[in-house]
Amino acid sequence: MSRRRARRKDEASRPLLLTNIGQLLTLRSAKPGPRRGLELGELGIISDAAVLCAGGKIVSLGKRSDAKRDAYLKQNWQRVTEIDCCGGVVLPGFVDSHTHPVFAGPRLVDFEKRISGASYEEIAAAGGGIRSSVTGVRRATRHALKDHVRSAFSRMLAHGTTAVEAKSGYGLSRESELKSLWAIADAAGSFAGTVVPTLLGAHVVPKEFEDPEEYVKIVCREMIPEAAKKNLARFVDVFLEHGAFRLEETRGIFVAAQRFGLGVRAHVCQLTAAEIAPILVFEPASLDHLDRISESDIQRLSHCDTVATLLPASNYFLGVTAYPPARALIEGGAAVGLATDYNPGTSPTLSMPMVLSVACTHMRMSPAEAIAAATINGAYALGLAGQKGSVEPGKDADLAAFAVKDYREIPYWFGENLCSFTIANGTYCVSAAGDSSSGE
Repeated sequence: MSRRRARRKDEASRPLLLTNIGQLLTLRSAKPGPRRGLELGELGIISDAAVLCAGGKIVSLGKRSDAKRDAYLKQNWQRVTEIDCCGGVVLPGFVDSHTHPVFAGPRLVDFEKRISGASYEEIAAAGGGIRSSVTGVRRATRHALKDHVRSAFSRMLAHGTTAVEAKSGYGLSRESELKSLWAIADAAGSFAGTVVPTLLGAHVVPKEFEDPEEYVKIVCREMIPEAAKKNLARFVDVFLEHGAFRLEETRGIFVAAQRFGLGVRAHVCQLTAAEIAPILVFEPASLDHLDRISESDIQRLSHCDTVATLLPASNYFLGVTAYPPARALIEGGAAVGLATDYNPGTSPTLSMPMVLSVACTHMRMSPAEAIAAATINGAYALGLAGQKGSVEPGKDADLAAFAVKDYREIPYWFGENLCSFTIANGTYCVSAAGDSSSGE
């Protein structure tokens, strides 16, 4: 065991008592499954609260006046580190269920072209877009990519994110996609939080392939088996979109993924409408973007546990006026999640509080709905709801503390990081509002 991992294991084993919590958002629910409808706005708030963590798990929670009656606390009082939350807000750590952190640099030319009026499709046709990130990833070393991903994870943690899905997708060759997944695994080894790796070899067809079917064969016959064999991915993602991958190609990739025991998820209905019924038969953990989803498909989502993961920061950065139909999805009974879509082309933000703000102001989600979508429903989108997404005894000690008096301030003060500290798998990490930064 490395010194860093040994230190983290030791830190996670120390009991922590968070006390003087003004508002504790537990997100507890008696009903199984992701939150939907009116339940999405139920936060399970306890005022003047305390939370006890030990061994990387939540031991107990409740009113501060009851905390010292806890049997574990009485037996281990001398070992406990007490953390005064100064009347602030504590909630489950954010679960960012859609990110693309493996890239070599920003896409500044795309940024300027978009400002000048070029569309997403026009930028891609001119050689920008996803393919423009491929050269950098292919040239980069595994070590360099690891450092970039590790830095992203560090900054996510500083904004309150304790669990993150991380995709490959800018290598677009067997060698570079696997290199990207190894970089994610390397970075995850020095991250206090939890990482769920996803193979996105089917992001777009690389320019060296005239026949998309030949590239799909490489994804299915080489990338997926190798990623599964080396335990480098838990999910396989596909960009189902005009100019990327068609429905039949997506179905074939999903069949290959499930043959090797990997879960599936998809980017869909971002730029053009598509029917989701043919891919719902694969029981995807999440379908992401959904800007142009139909009313009939919203009804289909209301009858399954697939999470509709919305990515409004992408719409914000692209400067479009239309956003995903969050209200229609919520009122239609779909399970809605929120994520950053952190990537160099369309959403260069890793701040979940910023995403909450955009969700409230542009998609008319309430602050409570946005928080539930970014925590417990994000956990369902990654298959982690048994361990993450709510504050309950026995779950992982993943918590984010904010230097605010009311949870509604988290999306209200947009563009400012008010996360004072996080606890990720029992490890205490000071953040921006705590007058320090933490990457470890």
